[in-house]
Amino acid sequence: MANLLVPRDELEFQLFQNLDLDSVLQRPYFSDHDRGSIAAILDTAEQIAEEQFLPHNAEADKNEPVFDGQKVSMMDEVKIAFDTYREAGFIAGRYSFEDGGMQLPETVMTACASYFMAANPSSTAYPFLTAAAANVICHFAGDELKHRYMPRMLTGEFTGTMALTEPHAGSSLADIRTSATPQDDGTYRLKGSKIYISGGEHELSSNIIHLVLAKIPGGPAGVKGISLFIVPKYRLTEDEQIGAKNDVTLAGLIHKMGYRGTTSTALTFGENDDCHGYLVGEPHQGLRYMFMMMNEARIGVGFGAAMIGYRGYRYSLEYAKDRVQGRKPPHTGPADPAVPIIEHGDVRRMLLAQKAYTEGGMALCFYGAKLVDDLTSMEEGADKTATAELLDLLTPVCKAWPSEFGPKANDLAIQVLGGAGYTREYPVEQCWRDNRLNPIHEGTNGIQALDLMTRKLWQNQQQGLRAFQKVLQQDLAQATLPRSAALVAQLHPYLGKLEQIIGHIGQSLQSEKQSALLSDAQCFMNIFSSVVMSWMWIRQATAAEKQMSELDTDNPKYHFYAGKLHAADYYLRWELPLIERDFALLKALDDTCDSMQAEWF
Repeated sequence: MANLLVPRDELEFQLFQNLDLDSVLQRPYFSDHDRGSIAAILDTAEQIAEEQFLPHNAEADKNEPVFDGQKVSMMDEVKIAFDTYREAGFIAGRYSFEDGGMQLPETVMTACASYFMAANPSSTAYPFLTAAAANVICHFAGDELKHRYMPRMLTGEFTGTMALTEPHAGSSLADIRTSATPQDDGTYRLKGSKIYISGGEHELSSNIIHLVLAKIPGGPAGVKGISLFIVPKYRLTEDEQIGAKNDVTLAGLIHKMGYRGTTSTALTFGENDDCHGYLVGEPHQGLRYMFMMMNEARIGVGFGAAMIGYRGYRYSLEYAKDRVQGRKPPHTGPADPAVPIIEHGDVRRMLLAQKAYTEGGMALCFYGAKLVDDLTSMEEGADKTATAELLDLLTPVCKAWPSEFGPKANDLAIQVLGGAGYTREYPVEQCWRDNRLNPIHEGTNGIQALDLMTRKLWQNQQQGLRAFQKVLQQDLAQATLPRSAALVAQLHPYLGKLEQIIGHIGQSLQSEKQSALLSDAQCFMNIFSSVVMSWMWIRQATAAEKQMSELDTDNPKYHFYAGKLHAADYYLRWELPLIERDFALLKALDDTCDSMQAEWF
């Protein structure tokens, strides 16, 4: 069975035909790169992923990290892979030349990430978390803290985490209890506990830099009183050498269903009242700062879910082509030859669904990355503001939709393999277990639905929604070839319904029916994300139909583009109409879930 992670045709389609990366590379900030340099970078990512990450993926799942009371140990292959990744410069890839990076577009870094996430999501988590933590320090820390920590994080000498969740509070960050008491020297002493901290302890780096949310005594209540602190595993001396161990204690490892190769930790800060922390930015602004990392991580979670789903899809596709079983009508007699199971209609249905879910999720997250590139390279002004609002609006969808449908794709991959899919001898069951974390990671999908419906739709006088409507109409107007135009016609009735239901929600949020509406937030996520995904598939279909019109039918690339068009047909015919139920429930402000009493379960 082939170990093909991501076909290059797919990445080149997403980057150059669907997103027009060439125009991005012409912008001054990115102008040091061209197609040749991008191809070389992708080659390097693919090689490292296949040679250093993929081979130990299943082994790390079987042999997860262990804690002996003194230190955490894990397979040697994990550190070899981490070191190869960091030495290739990928942690700093998106950062500016001045910061020691390669100044690569986010879209290109996302393409590189596709290889690593498909090959081994657990080992990939360590450098990904580090890059995200360094980004927060880059944007919000003062010059001294930035100088002390960021360069060594970008080289991978130090790794990073974000420590938000507490055992009693879960996702309710307003209720965190970790405290940070100011000292005369300007530092703080932290005290509290955090849980589910990915990468919170290991031996991969010489230091671990925790970004910790805590409350300064006397500050405002709730989320307005949250501050952000750098808390290193080891404090640095005045000459920036590794010094004394900070008062950060590993209380234990948490054993997960999937992502077993990534340490998930329970950490105690200040058990001996000597946990030194350093304030990032201004007091009481911690949640705003951390949201930058969280939003970056949310798009990363969605993309990872799409790629793990895609890995399962690719494997089940190859299996379906090789596995011979059953006969296809009308040739069903005992003497007729058996056929590969890909010839059976229900198997094709399951493969089409996987293709629609995973390639659609990829396209969505690539589009989010393109918006990041726009923000990086645009001048200040109204267009940049609108782009930022659009990215904010789409972020809950980028996280929630792929992390719901990526595991569904993995579930279908198991089904395609039949009994073999349910065994550990085949990789698709691990894909499902790894992917099942993503609907929970970085804010559950229910939280994303509430965020979308109650906050993102309305913030800053609905600038994000207006930007969405504008770019949507621009893209639909480009779909002029017959099959793409037909897809637009299928979507069009739902756009009017979406506009109406948003108005209905706006009125209902101010009414006595608010509680029922909030219990139906997932209905709106279903509606909005299905419209967004239809848009993503129309974008892909438009690009594919244009390319296909210039090719002979026996050209291999013709088949690639034909597959894109057929997957777009599948999504708009089979998946989009399912939201009719959600429109009806929201319109009625259905209170079935809200009115159910705890005692009745």
